[in-house]
Amino acid sequence: MDSNVAVIGLGAMGLPMAARLAERFTVRGFDIAPERLALAAERGVAPAATAAEAAAGAGAVLVAVRTGEQLDDLLFGANGLAGHLAPGAVVILTSTVGTDGIAATAARLAEHGARLVDAPLSGGPVRAGEGDLLIVVGAEPGALQQARPVLEQLASTLTVVGDKAGDGQALKTVNQLLCGVHIAAAAEALALADALGLDRERTLAALTAGAADSFMLGNRGPRALQAYDEGGAEVLSRLDIFVKDLGIVGRAARNAHLAAPVAAAAEQLFLLGEAQGLGALDDSAVIRVVAPERRDGKGA
Repeated sequence: MDSNVAVIGLGAMGLPMAARLAERFTVRGFDIAPERLALAAERGVAPAATAAEAAAGAGAVLVAVRTGEQLDDLLFGANGLAGHLAPGAVVILTSTVGTDGIAATAARLAEHGARLVDAPLSGGPVRAGEGDLLIVVGAEPGALQQARPVLEQLASTLTVVGDKAGDGQALKTVNQLLCGVHIAAAAEALALADALGLDRERTLAALTAGAADSFMLGNRGPRALQAYDEGGAEVLSRLDIFVKDLGIVGRAARNAHLAAPVAAAAEQLFLLGEAQGLGALDDSAVIRVVAPERRDGKGA
């Protein structure tokens, strides 16, 4: 593929991905926040004044936006990127936006001579910078072949789940159901341990050593224990991201006429957290919805 890559969206995930890609490719990046552009420049990414400028001449355009609405506006809005893409370019969608409208997005891009690679990812900012992400892909084989060098630079696990855009979003929706439920369950378990008078750190160590362990317990558990500290835990994944993602899960389940009561219960916890002003905190702060105060009386 062309050695020029554009990254649109230099947020918590976009910036480390751009920096990782800059180790191998010529990368131009764009973000609406000037401070993110400055950080990108420090990490080997050429800042662009507009998304169109970043994408000009790029064989691959990696998009890291938050919602389907943002994606649609970026590609087809008043200053839409679609009309500025190089002939034959691939647009690599790394965001979790759900399956709604993805087929239509791919069709509209095809009218501009571009192809969509549906490639939502998991792993967090640190793993993004190390090329250690899990990426699930739905894409037409030719588009996947063109995008593969970019994806392989970012992923330690690259799983092709289907040959059309939307397949990646479908699997990521299933993934987020489990992730959201596991975070909520971990919060409940640690809050119960605290209410029963158990030492929180020892409890977490015992749980992660046994059959109750999960990635989310081991990863979010220590941060949940920091949720009551002044400033809380370092924000590696915002709580309101799971408000969005579990909303996607709920819509998908309803559209499939499938009951998903456990996911719905987890969604309510995250919605309560957002309503209580915790949306910008790390998602492990959902423990403060279950237990606003610790056993020792230390409040949130």
